[in-house]
Amino acid sequence: MNKLLNATLSIEVGQSLKKLAKNAFENAYKAALLHPKSTYIQGFLVVAGESLPPIEHSWIEIDNNVVDPSFSLLDKTAEELYYFPAHCLSVKQLIAVVEEAKEDYPEDNPLPVYGGMPYEYYGEVMLGGKDYQVAYEAALAFSQEINVN
Repeated sequence: MNKLLNATLSIEVGQSLKKLAKNAFENAYKAALLHPKSTYIQGFLVVAGESLPPIEHSWIEIDNNVVDPSFSLLDKTAEELYYFPAHCLSVKQLIAVVEEAKEDYPEDNPLPVYGGMPYEYYGEVMLGGKDYQVAYEAALAFSQEINVN
């Protein structure tokens, strides 16, 4: 289903960023640049014990480990967090896409990255391609399953 968070590595990577942004996409982007062999991932985060819908979130993977540079900001244990990937980019792809977005839309934040059209929808919010809808639906079903009151 989803991979477990490596809390120790997440804390180390988060601390290597010097100052964490409140934006998970920005933190994951900066962490990916520091770890060129990592994979940048956007998707959804489910928090156990909270009846929130899945949270759009970003993290990186290093050697098959989920590494969330924003982990220390979440105030949760690794066992309470479940990650559902929707969009994965190598660092090289990430840099290229961000640079292109900065050129094409200099007034907009280039993150998050949603890939190409056609876009799908969840709720009333437009996201990326079909992979986003599939990840969101899986995260929502899992959230409803584990957060039953």
